[in-house]
Amino acid sequence: MSARAEPWQKAEIAGPKKALLILKPEVVAAMVKKAERPILVVGHHAVEEYSEEVKLIDYVIRLSEAADIPLVVTAHPINEYSKRGHHPAGSMSAMDIGNRLNDPKWEGLDGKGQYDLALFVGLPYYMEFVILAGLKHFSANLKTISLDRFYNPHATWSFPNLSIKDWSENFKVMISKFAGE
Repeated sequence: MSARAEPWQKAEIAGPKKALLILKPEVVAAMVKKAERPILVVGHHAVEEYSEEVKLIDYVIRLSEAADIPLVVTAHPINEYSKRGHHPAGSMSAMDIGNRLNDPKWEGLDGKGQYDLALFVGLPYYMEFVILAGLKHFSANLKTISLDRFYNPHATWSFPNLSIKDWSENFKVMISKFAGE
């Protein structure tokens, strides 16, 4: 796996503060375990098939359940989760969850307080780029992780640009770190 800290979207300048690279998926598991209130934000690309072996929605559900992270679905495929026997903690537009994560008065989906770690996956790259930019500049205590295949410089941490095979392996390792507890 060659790690590149290059934004996938060309000509986008992230500024002097850029995401740290996640070169080992075990790091994500450690950060989630350390977080007091993590949340997983999943877009509509999660229902796409990336290959015969990689169905992101299945990885997302397994990660959410293994790590006990509430999952927020940002688009229409909420029915796909129900078909798999998983019921997300909530459903709202991507921009809405981005705004709420920025709001210091928002008490979360369950009313128990702000989230301290937000993991993003399955959103269109350009949309995640903008949401993470807003969170990077305006949220006081929120750390963010981009679990997508392409480096996102506005996250606190991001995978580098990955092949589908390497991306799939990263999810398997992360899930195994929670399942093996």
